[in-house]
Amino acid sequence: MRTLDTSCFASSSRSLFQQILVSYVFVLLIVVNTGGYKKVLASRHLVEVDHQGYPTWFSTDDRILLSELQKGIARPNTIVAKDGSGQYKTITAAINSYPENHQGRYVIYVKMGVYHEYITIDPKKIKILLYGDGPTNTIITGNKSVQNGLKTDETATFSTFGEDFIAMSIAFENKAGPKAQQAVALLVEGDQSVFFRCAFLGYQDTLYANRGRQFYRNCEIYGTIDFIFGEFGTTLIQNSKILVRKPIQGQQNVVVADGSSLKGTHTGIVLQNYSIMPHIELYPYRLTVKTYLARSWKAFSRAVFINNYFDELIQRDGYMIWNVNETNTKNSYFAEFGNIGPGANASARVKWAKGVITKDEVVRFTAEPWLNASSWLSFTGVPYNKGL
Repeated sequence: MRTLDTSCFASSSRSLFQQILVSYVFVLLIVVNTGGYKKVLASRHLVEVDHQGYPTWFSTDDRILLSELQKGIARPNTIVAKDGSGQYKTITAAINSYPENHQGRYVIYVKMGVYHEYITIDPKKIKILLYGDGPTNTIITGNKSVQNGLKTDETATFSTFGEDFIAMSIAFENKAGPKAQQAVALLVEGDQSVFFRCAFLGYQDTLYANRGRQFYRNCEIYGTIDFIFGEFGTTLIQNSKILVRKPIQGQQNVVVADGSSLKGTHTGIVLQNYSIMPHIELYPYRLTVKTYLARSWKAFSRAVFINNYFDELIQRDGYMIWNVNETNTKNSYFAEFGNIGPGANASARVKWAKGVITKDEVVRFTAEPWLNASSWLSFTGVPYNKGL
């Protein structure tokens, strides 16, 4: 049985999608008419508008398209439905329908249903928007794990390598279970990826935020060990919920494991305005099963926790070494700012962690400096906090 706390997910997915799609089309029309994002970024403050509020260079067709989107009568490029009411019954088939040399956003609507598929979006398929009927209704699920003889990245239920990928109102799940060791629900390798009102369900290694700039908003993430992790990603998770599940006997929970291995790289995992809570299955054991904020996977591991709520399950020392042979503590950067809750007292954190940092220090991990958000995220229509 799936137990999801749906308070992060409003019932207005469809109307919000229409608003966001208007934003996409508006920006894409600018791109088409001006020759690319770089020109948009350099000149967007100079765009002139007419009495209807459209840029003066908009064609009649451009104006009709935006008008239709605003009225809510525009349709996605393709629809997936298990009952046959769409063009395709599988998400894989819909993604394979992506036209060669497609220009602009390619929109795929996935109707309610549980889709047992292993999906990969290759690097050539850019600007895909995948949206469903809510993360309790549209679920992509699998059960591969390293116990099947696979590498960690090969266990992913859903893998995306295409740039500018956006998912809304969908759940990504790996049902391999707590005994299966590494079992990824979502692997993200494409730059400028966005996830809004999604859920990620797994145990060990649920969310593999491995490469590129990534943004998550109003999401729920479930897991046990290292269940938010990556090596080369620049990740920001805002206004979301982390629900820690019950591991097998003798295991400890760790929320974040960042694998930054090179000095001076702009990589790491930042969590802002979210809560860490025990899932219902862990709740009776929350004070006996140890749960840590992060551990140092590689030499320059980086994790920053900003303005969050930590429930009492978080251990007072906060962080773990990777293992006795590779402690990775000398150059790791684990920092906190403005956190509250019974698990937020940082006075007893391990000595090798950065600890509580100042406002001047923490601002570099907010959306603009961390993701360069104004150059791409602001055009998606997805809400985000620019600063603290």
